[in-house]
Amino acid sequence: MPLDQSSLLHEAAALVPWMQERAGQLDRDAAFPDQEIERLRHLGALTMPLPVQGRERNDALADGLASLLILVGQGNLSVGRVLEAHINTMHLVARYGTEAQQRDTEAAARDGCLFGLWVTDPPAGGLRMQRAGDRIRLHGGKQFCSSAGHAGGALVTAADEAAGTRMLVLRLGIGETVSPLPAPLQGMRASTTGAVDFTGCDVPAGAILGELGDYLREPDFSAGAWRGSAVALGGLIALLDVAVAQLRESGRLDSPHGQARIGQAMIARETSRLWVRAAARAAEDLAADTAQRVATVGLGRIAVETACLDAMRLVQRSLGLSAFRQGTAVERICRDLSTYLRQPAPDEVLTGSASWFTANPEATVTA
Repeated sequence: MPLDQSSLLHEAAALVPWMQERAGQLDRDAAFPDQEIERLRHLGALTMPLPVQGRERNDALADGLASLLILVGQGNLSVGRVLEAHINTMHLVARYGTEAQQRDTEAAARDGCLFGLWVTDPPAGGLRMQRAGDRIRLHGGKQFCSSAGHAGGALVTAADEAAGTRMLVLRLGIGETVSPLPAPLQGMRASTTGAVDFTGCDVPAGAILGELGDYLREPDFSAGAWRGSAVALGGLIALLDVAVAQLRESGRLDSPHGQARIGQAMIARETSRLWVRAAARAAEDLAADTAQRVATVGLGRIAVETACLDAMRLVQRSLGLSAFRQGTAVERICRDLSTYLRQPAPDEVLTGSASWFTANPEATVTA
């Protein structure tokens, strides 16, 4: 039966208060959100149709995926991070995989297999692959692996014999070793980010996804950042909801100075909403110019990052020291957002995007 997108989003919205209630305890325990992922799987979120699976622009699929990621980020940013990585993997398999790989990956996800996306190399050296007939021997590992120890599969990047970058889609439980990071991250504790060592693991050659260099190929490499921006927007929405409730409870909501700060934060929130919508539609417009898609998503990513940072400052200034009490929702969301927003190369993204639009003054950003 085809997935009913509107029903999925309606049921996902109903999960948000429940996820918010559990978020604090999951953060304190650094516990993986197994129940949240299982409920999202039951809704069909792990196998949601992706815009890349079409051949034409499909704003409805882009809008639906954005809405899902926003809702999950609103419930718990760590859950949003985990789901975003899974969807990124499904996107890349749909984009570069064979029919058999697409079929097998979707079947695994339907059965409850959560996929991680592990592409960051540790300082001592990353993952390497050595082919031997129809098998591949792995050596080395990855770090900053969200869902480490809980994902049933992962898309990883590995250097081949000629030092070229290859993608592999792995089913886990193949002898990999999971360990905590030497210094744990300040935020996103429930995403259980760790290090994974694949040394000695043996996998079939059919695990190779796509061709040499496909992982870095545009627009997928850069334009996929809009999905992280959508999750961050969900966190921003939750932050403002909690801040307004706390100000109302303390009797400080009617302060003109507080109202001015909240008003500015609301502008940042709605600006982010517009950018996420525009970035999602641009990124998933398969017929559009590649450079324009990348540039649009780049501006959107920086716009959402700036909005979140501005909103955190405004909320903290409005609430004062209570915003920094450990274990409170505001403190946790700010800590998670601060960590989640630290994506690579923000200056390069901003200047590259600005360079494209200044060289193409007739181009506009529209949703």
